[in-house]
Amino acid sequence: MTNDPIQTAILKQLYAIAPDIDINDINPSADLRDEFDIDSMDFLNLITALGKRYDLQMPEADYEQMRSLTDLVKYLQEKVAEAS
Repeated sequence: MTNDPIQTAILKQLYAIAPDIDINDINPSADLRDEFDIDSMDFLNLITALGKRYDLQMPEADYEQMRSLTDLVKYLQEKVAEAS
């Protein structure tokens, strides 16, 4: 899978939301909602779960920065580093 603990956490949450996905076939630059065919509520559940896991506020205004797996990993890495 990955050695990055943030990416691993994201993938686990994605799998919890969409268990029929094949994590090995993920296009990291694709839009998460399109890639996993998840709706707005599932996306919100993903962001909420990650926010709780890392004790971060992830405001709706930042959602555009979390469109792809790559974007979301980068966003969380930056926020976790800021919070440390």
